[in-house]
Amino acid sequence: MSVRIRLARHGRRKHPIYRIVVADSRSPRDGRFLEVIGSYNPQNNDEVRLDAEKLKAWMQKGALPSETVGRLIRKVAH
Repeated sequence: MSVRIRLARHGRRKHPIYRIVVADSRSPRDGRFLEVIGSYNPQNNDEVRLDAEKLKAWMQKGALPSETVGRLIRKVAH
């Protein structure tokens, strides 16, 4: 089982809010996930909230971030 850290879209039409979730790579984008570790709101000045401890724990277990989540992690780190 390959575990990925990726975005799941929520919110209204044309007003997206994304959750940063840990999910099996075979699950659909907005389907089953293992844990929510943060959120991303592109409407509110690209606001990113991320639980760093949960992120670190999942990455130590072998979860790989998607390309987009990787950019958000680098943005939060600075």
